[in-house]
Formats: sequence, C-alpha cells, structure tokens
Amino acid sequence: MTEGSPRTPATSARATARLRTGTRNQLAWGPRSLDDAVPLDHPVRGIDAVIEKLDLEPFYLLVRSHHGGSGTWATDPKLKLKLWVYATSEGVASPRELAELCLHHDAYRWLCGGVAIKYRCLSKFRMRSGRLFNDLVTKVLALLMQHDLVDLHRIAQDGTRIRASAGAASFRRGATLDELMSVARTHLEEVTREGYDPALGARHQAARKRAAEDRVTRLEDALAQLPEVVAIKKKSGAKDAVARVSTTDPDARVMKMGDGGFRPAYNVQFATTVDRARVIVGFDVTKAGSDMGQTTPMIAQVEGRTGTRPQEILVDGGYTKLDAIDEAAALGVNVLAPIPKPRIEGADPHAPRPGDSSAVVEWRARMATDEAKQAYKGRAAVAETVNAEAKDKRGLDRLRVRGLDKVTTVISLFALTYNILRYVAITTS
Repeated sequence: MTEGSPRTPATSARATARLRTGTRNQLAWGPRSLDDAVPLDHPVRGIDAVIEKLDLEPFYLLVRSHHGGSGTWATDPKLKLKLWVYATSEGVASPRELAELCLHHDAYRWLCGGVAIKYRCLSKFRMRSGRLFNDLVTKVLALLMQHDLVDLHRIAQDGTRIRASAGAASFRRGATLDELMSVARTHLEEVTREGYDPALGARHQAARKRAAEDRVTRLEDALAQLPEVVAIKKKSGAKDAVARVSTTDPDARVMKMGDGGFRPAYNVQFATTVDRARVIVGFDVTKAGSDMGQTTPMIAQVEGRTGTRPQEILVDGGYTKLDAIDEAAALGVNVLAPIPKPRIEGADPHAPRPGDSSAVVEWRARMATDEAKQAYKGRAAVAETVNAEAKDKRGLDRLRVRGLDKVTTVISLFALTYNILRYVAITTS
C-alpha cells in the first residue's frame, strides 16, 4: 500500500503503524552505582542523615561478633535501624516483606549497600530493641530542642484503639482455660517424650516442641491475667460479669472501636506538641479501654523525656476525670478539656458544683473564657492527625505482633519514625 493510500478493511491501524515497543528481557549495560539509583531529594536520604547524627552505642553493646573472635560478621545495627525506620515510614510492618524489598527496591537496596539481610535478622532486631527505640525517641527530641524547634508550653494528648492480633473467639472463661491448659501440658509431655523420627526431621520436631511450649506459656499468661480482668469487670459494673481472656494474646482486651463495634485491641496514647514541629513527646500502650486518668502519667513522661513540664495539656471529653484535673493542677499544669453537659436542664456547666475542688472550679471557669476555647480548637488538628497517620500511612491499622511488650516496641518504632520525618520536614522547609 503506498503512502497516503486508504487502508483496506482487513488491515488494522496497529498493523500499519510504525511503533517502538519495549523488550524487557534484553541486557542493559552501563555504569550505574546504587547511589545513582536514588534521587538526591528522596526521603530515604533524609532518614539516613538523621540516624547518622544519633548516638547508637547501646545498639553496638548487643553485638556478639568481635575482631579476634570466632563466628561470622554481624550486620551493622545502624543498617537494620535505618531499614526499619524507612519501612515504617512506608507502612511496611512485615519482616518478610522488608527483606524482599531489600532485594528489589532501589531505596532499600541503597540503604543496604550490597549487604544481604534475612527476614529473621530483621525480626529479631525489632523485637529485641524496644527499649532502645524508646531511648532514641528521647534523643531525637533532644536534637530538635537543641535547634529550638520544639515548644513545650502546650501539648495535646489523644488515644486510639488499635486492633489486636487476636480473634473474638479466642476469649475463654476461667474453667475453659483450665481445661485447655491440661490438654496443652499433656501434648507438650507427649512431644517431649517422642524420640527422634527420621521421617519428620530434627527441625520439624524442634518446631513442634516450640509450638507446644508457646501454647502452654500463653495459657499460663491468660490464667495469670484472669484475676485482673475479674476485678475490672466488678469495678465497671458491666452487665456481662463473666471474665474472659484471649488464648491468642492474653494482654489484649475487648474495647469499643471508632466505628462503635467491640473488638480485641490496645489503647495507644500519644502526646504531641501544639506548635509548628508537631512532634510526639510521649506515648504509651495500655490495656484499659478508657482514657480516664491517662493525663497524669503522660505529663510525667513528657517531663522525663524533655526535662520540661508542659504548662497546658489539651484532651477530649474522654479524659475528664476530676481527680486527674487535681493531679495536673498540683504539678502546675492546666487542663483544657470540654465540660460535660449538666444533668439538670438549663444549668450553667461553668458554675462551681458541690464537692468541686479549687482546681476543678478553676477548670470550669477557665473553659468559659474565649482564650481557652480558641486554644482548644487546635487539639484535633494535632492530636487526631497523629492517630490518622499511624493507621492510614504507617501500617498501624492492625497489629501484627502479640503481647504488650511487643506492641509497645512497634509503637516506639512508629514514634521514632514520626519524629525523624518531622525533623526532616522542618529542617528542609
């Protein structure tokens, strides 16, 4: 067919078009380093630069491989820390997924610098470093305070319930727990008595024994926590007085979630500065379904981390406990929280009530002022933003680990990552 001539009906436009298409199986040659693979303004470079400024000596005290000794070389703890912080910033919570990214994703490969790393190494590092992550949160805050980037005059506190790694059907009564414990111990004894079976292999039998031991340990923990749950049930006056504890995660408690449903969860508390920095200055993980009484320990934690006691703390109505207001006032901290609606129709909520302490009377009067009302408006934009970021962007919509200690470790890593990202954002803007 000559140029410009019409196509016949049997000829498609694609068949006559001159196109350049990709060929993915061809070899590509040329000099390209790992450093060339990551742009200079990539977020991973900012995370790398901040961690390079931190004192990580406590991490190196845990390294067992030393010059002159036997054994293989250890992976640098700084490398593992950078990988976990960047992974958390990307919402990656699985060690297996992180190890896979280290093989194929340029940013993770750039951090590794050619060092091969396995998921077990990453998993063990995260679970054994909870206290060190916690300490690093304080060190990053110190770095921010050295540059006068944090204003601790006013902080906001808020809590969020994060779904635990336990099913609702895993909650059992005391009598059922006793029965399960008997069965689990019998199974462990049988597994322990079994001789070596070549058909199964040593690794398979060792795994069976570990699983049986873990089952017994979790049931023992569940039985140990049963009296605590019974006491909480009696104190709260719950309609369902039967105490149940999860056999999967004994530390988890059934809590009312944001959508109104009830599911196994942990109550995670964050305290954030109400300033341009908006950094986390305190965090905690509790088994309590209520936020009542959480302000006092948070004030103490913030002072312990920063050496400065905040003058004001903003909280929502779920924290409004009169004893907590008294305790905060004794420390010189003013609580800004909404006053509950009076039961008597037409009553002034800001007027003193019988039995009010002087601190509560001052709180009622304070919340009637325009200044307090204006200051309180800034709470949601700060405190609730942290909760939303944790769940929507950082992979904390549901926990992948079990037990209060491990959950606290994951929250510590999130708080560390959040503050590092805030440091990068502030110093580069």
